[in-house]
Amino acid sequence: MSRKIEALFVAGPAGRLEALLEEPEDRDPVFAALVCHPHPQHGGTMHNKVVYRMARGLRKAGAVVLRFNYRGVNLSHGTYDNGVGEVDDARAALSLLRERYPDLPYVLGGFSFGSRIVQKLGCDTAGALRILAVGFPTRHLDTERYLDCAVERVFVHSTNDEYGPREDFERFYTAVQSAKQMRWIEARDHFFTGSLDQFEQAVIEVNS
Repeated sequence: MSRKIEALFVAGPAGRLEALLEEPEDRDPVFAALVCHPHPQHGGTMHNKVVYRMARGLRKAGAVVLRFNYRGVNLSHGTYDNGVGEVDDARAALSLLRERYPDLPYVLGGFSFGSRIVQKLGCDTAGALRILAVGFPTRHLDTERYLDCAVERVFVHSTNDEYGPREDFERFYTAVQSAKQMRWIEARDHFFTGSLDQFEQAVIEVNS
């Protein structure tokens, strides 16, 4: 069967948001997934290599995946809004995804800055199957607001993440009292350099 790939624009609160919708290669989707990219002021886009691998792993697990660019990134309208408007952008993208696939359960996934966005979007109320928080940056961040969540979180983290050093991250993870899982990936840095295959396999496993 041919895979559906659609480039589209989402009607966002600050204007249109550039997006890409992709169905699984080998089957009808059994769940939907929204994937959020890393920091837009540090080169983050929906085509980031970790975001791409996360999206591909989710598709291999059976998801239809929507990636998008936050406001001000590439063809998306608006300007950077310090992580506030970006949550609203993600909410708009999720609304479109759920309108397109109303009968499917959904997963929220994000890398780095995107992992913060999906937790802000999904932790206050139950709804998502799970939140996939990849490379959650604990350094220079008040993590207290992230300790509780109404949805199970799966953290996937590099053993040598410079933005979430292992000791810092383990301290945060120990303090989390809500439902959680942890997957460590032996990698050289925050971007899973040298270990993207292992990262993608972990994404498949936790969503299958």
